[in-house]
Amino acid sequence: MKTRFVLINTSHAGNVGAAARAMKVMAFDDLVLVAPRWDNVLRREETIQRASGALDVLQHARIVATLDEALEDMTTLCATAMTPRDFGPPTMGPRQFCTQWVENAAREATALEADAAPGGRGVAFLFGSERFGMRNEDVYRCHVALCIPANPAFGSLNLASALQLIAYEWRLALGGFAAPAFVPGAAGTAADAAQVAGLLAHWEQALVAVDYLNPEAPGKLIARLNQLFNRAAVTQEEVHILRGVAKSMLQTANLFKG
Repeated sequence: MKTRFVLINTSHAGNVGAAARAMKVMAFDDLVLVAPRWDNVLRREETIQRASGALDVLQHARIVATLDEALEDMTTLCATAMTPRDFGPPTMGPRQFCTQWVENAAREATALEADAAPGGRGVAFLFGSERFGMRNEDVYRCHVALCIPANPAFGSLNLASALQLIAYEWRLALGGFAAPAFVPGAAGTAADAAQVAGLLAHWEQALVAVDYLNPEAPGKLIARLNQLFNRAAVTQEEVHILRGVAKSMLQTANLFKG
């Protein structure tokens, strides 16, 4: 899917760098600037600093004089506007638009030949200047105006923040990335039965030493600790930590009793 982010009349160099970083986080790299304030904005120090690792996006970015040049090969144009325009395109939330667009494209793809599938289409997301947003005439030519649902009393977003939100919703609709699987406590080598048994014996000694466990009437405490350690799937490193605690308990108990 061809995806392009178009920044129109951007005035702050740092926003260009931050926008590049936001794009790279979502694995997009087609950035076009239309008549930015600085002709050398892609090489300015503030731009490079705010890009923070997304220099490849800046290197591939283009600066053009007109919006027509920026929209070459694009078939779906998405304005970003907080306020709906009279005679403008329909206003939608980013998630609603992105989901519907991808679903419609998938349905059309099944009815078309592979070489004419919607995957060849280009989607452009347009962002206006920091001070004035998008001009009416630029909004009018778009197919949809995206409005990020925000606090009605304070809905102004930084340019790069707005781009990040829309890039996220678009990437999510396209399939997204799997969240890294992580189970707390799963890192490390699992302790075997003998190591857990040794841990329990050590703890039993320590608990007796601190007068927490009565050896004449132990009840089910050790059995329940055994179940606890099994449920926790303790690792060898954790066994060493817990045995260190038991050792310290024994040393302290012997110190006071001595």
